[in-house]
Amino acid sequence: MRCSIKIALLQAHLPIAKNTSNGLKNSRGLIARWKYFWQSVGGLGAALFLYYSAQTPQELELIVPFFKTIGINLGVFYILLTYFVIVGTSNAVNLTDGLDGLAILPTVLIAGALAVFAYLTGNSVFSEYLNIPYIRGAGELVVFCAAIVGAGMGFLWFNTYPAQVFMGDVGALALGAALGVVAVIVRQELVLLIMGGVFVMETVSVIIQVASFKLTGKRVFRMAPIHHHFELKGWPEPRIIVRFWIITVVLVLIGLATLKLR
Repeated sequence: MRCSIKIALLQAHLPIAKNTSNGLKNSRGLIARWKYFWQSVGGLGAALFLYYSAQTPQELELIVPFFKTIGINLGVFYILLTYFVIVGTSNAVNLTDGLDGLAILPTVLIAGALAVFAYLTGNSVFSEYLNIPYIRGAGELVVFCAAIVGAGMGFLWFNTYPAQVFMGDVGALALGAALGVVAVIVRQELVLLIMGGVFVMETVSVIIQVASFKLTGKRVFRMAPIHHHFELKGWPEPRIIVRFWIITVVLVLIGLATLKLR
C-alpha cells in the first residue's frame, strides 16, 4: 500500500519537475562576441596594469630562449604582446578542451614548469646564474601555480576518460588566461609557446581550416580542432588524449631545458 502511494506521488510530481527544467534550461551561454569582449577587457586590463607597474626595464623585454643576451625592449608594444598572450592562451586552452582530460593535464604540466620559472626569476642568485631577468616578487607565483597543479590533478581524477565532470568554457578560458598572465610576468612568453605546443597546434588547425574553407571552399582537415580530425580517422579517444599528453611532456622538458641552453 505504502509503495503504491509513493509511486503515485512520484508520478504526480514528475510532470511539474520536467516542465520546470525545460523552462529554465538554456545551454547556449554567452555568445562568442561577448566572450571575446570580456576576454579583451580582462587581457587589456592586465596588460596595462603590468606595464605601468613595471619597476625595471627587464620587465618589459621579450626574452628569446636559447640565447644568453638577446632581450628585445618592447616599450609600449609590451601592452599589445601581453594582450595577445593572455587572450590567445585563453582561447587556445578552450579549443583544446574537446576530449576527456585533453586540456587539463597539459595545463597542469605547463603550470608546474612555470612555477619553476617563477621561483628562479624571483631569486636574484639563481636568475643571475641562469642569465634570466630578475623580477622582484615573481617567486610568489609559485603558490599560484602550485594551486593550479593541485586543483588540476584533483579535477583530472574525475575528468579522465570516460569523464564524470567537465571543465566547460568557464574553466578552460580562465585557466588559459592564468597561464598567459604567469608567463608574461616571468618574461617567458616564447617558452610558453613551446611548452603549449599542443594548444598552438589546436588553434592553428582551426585557423587553417577556416581560412582554407573561406578562400577555396575546401577543408584541410576532416574536422577542426585537430583532435576531432584524428577521431574521424578512426583513432580511439584515449589514444588521441595520451599521445597529446606525451607531446606536452616532451615540449615542457624542452621549455625547462632553455634555462641551461643559453
